[in-house]
Amino acid sequence: MDEITGFTRLLATLHAQPVLTLFLILGIGYLIGNVRIGSFSLGPVAGVLFAGLFLGHFDFRMSAGAQAVGFSLFIFSVGYQAGPRFFDVLRTDGLKYFLLALVIATTGFVLAVIGAQLLSLAPGTSAGLLSGGLTSSPTLAAAQEAIRSGQFAPPQGMTADDMIGNVATAYAITYIFGLAGLIAIIKLLPQALGIDLEKEAKALEAADESAKGLQPANVSARIYRVTNEAMTKVPGKQLQTDYWDGASVVKVRRNGEVIQPGPDGFLQLGDELLVLGTVDYFTQTVSRMGEEVTPEVSTAQATETAQVVVINKGVIGKSVQELDIARRFGVLLANVTRLHIPIPLTADVTLQKGDVLSVVGPQEHVDLLGEELGHVERDVAETDMVTFAFGIAAGVVIGLLAVKVGQLSIGLGSAGGLLASGLVIGYLRSVYPVFGRMPAAARWILMEFGLLLFMAGVGLRAGGDIIETFLAAGPVLAAAGIVVTTTPILVGYFFGRKVLNIHPVLLFGGITGSMTSGASLSVVTKAANSPMPSLGYTGAYAFANVLLTIAGSVILYF
Repeated sequence: MDEITGFTRLLATLHAQPVLTLFLILGIGYLIGNVRIGSFSLGPVAGVLFAGLFLGHFDFRMSAGAQAVGFSLFIFSVGYQAGPRFFDVLRTDGLKYFLLALVIATTGFVLAVIGAQLLSLAPGTSAGLLSGGLTSSPTLAAAQEAIRSGQFAPPQGMTADDMIGNVATAYAITYIFGLAGLIAIIKLLPQALGIDLEKEAKALEAADESAKGLQPANVSARIYRVTNEAMTKVPGKQLQTDYWDGASVVKVRRNGEVIQPGPDGFLQLGDELLVLGTVDYFTQTVSRMGEEVTPEVSTAQATETAQVVVINKGVIGKSVQELDIARRFGVLLANVTRLHIPIPLTADVTLQKGDVLSVVGPQEHVDLLGEELGHVERDVAETDMVTFAFGIAAGVVIGLLAVKVGQLSIGLGSAGGLLASGLVIGYLRSVYPVFGRMPAAARWILMEFGLLLFMAGVGLRAGGDIIETFLAAGPVLAAAGIVVTTTPILVGYFFGRKVLNIHPVLLFGGITGSMTSGASLSVVTKAANSPMPSLGYTGAYAFANVLLTIAGSVILYF
């Protein structure tokens, strides 16, 4: 009896402290999401959903305003992140990944509509079925906001709150298989098709023999003096072929002047090698030239680490090998990220707008590279809050605009307006980097916090009647969710292979990107023992987020 009384008091305290309740849900959700069973984990989104479902069963609710703020932060950030890549689709082979994302989204959309009609599911359930089956949070957010804002009017006899509840419960029921099923299918499908992802990835990497040595780690600057006489008999061309890793920066200083030995030139005893490279390069190669010299001034003071954002049209589509960054600019390329996903740094990787190159080298050399590629971002932590705030405000206003056609009100709605505003600002930021700054860490916290704030509200709302809904239609919904998860993957694979002719390793990455599942990408990269699938993931991810956000609003009309 005392235990029941204590639990009742705890619930009463939490009801009186909404801020405490919210952050408990977020914290507990992260803990649940981090629990691993083998290689499987739910992740924070599912964890927060479950934590919200539990408290929602005890009649906890989140204010509509708080959930709307989370929704706005999340959708705007999705658009901002996708902007640079989305508008450049026709300039590169990104069209293939756009079509892949479109086919997968359309297949899931059609199946969700047909399933809801054949099974006579309640209004709004189709949106939850689509978002849960494809594990797409933007779809769920767009559907619920379209109902809440009045963009879509519920049928007679049903309130907006009832319909939002149908969306939330259908999502909660189908999401688990959507997540676990997607991971299982992505893991088993290559085996069923007789595809050895690791072998295919190695073949893809082997197609570019010059890729060796590119992806440096433990970078430092050192000076060596040539004392090995054997090295003075090796011509410059052979030195470059046999003793250069393709990424490190190597300069020769002779009698106080930096020189560049030609193909037929030779090193001399006493020459100093100024090297910016990895520890492995120093120990395995440069140390054979002679002895390390302690410089008069620390070499670390002469170098910096910075991020260079690709913006200029002249370099978009060029490969890392064509740019020849180490020799032309005297800086070392450490890694390349695309949509915040590290991509394999091979010599034939082509740069795309919005790519971020992490480089190490003297400041003046980094600045020269920045002029060539676009814009240098150094350790500046501030976010352009003016652009951020007015961007979200503009998105809301755009969402309010609608055209009346008979009884139908046609407009972008809140999701479409915020997405459009984010896309435009993200794109303009890539063209004019003097405004709209949002550092990667700031963008991550706004996007992540916005999503989890929204997801906590979904869980609290669905928790009130999820048991009743599951008992009434749970098995049917679960079966429909399995179809919506499984079929788009199979259709996407065969469309990608037979029509688009995408390499299997890149295709499986593209499928996970089309379903916006980072957890599935980790499964593919582990199976391939290579980062190559991330190229396909980043190719499709931006388009999938936009398409699935639009789908969330549109599916309500079917």
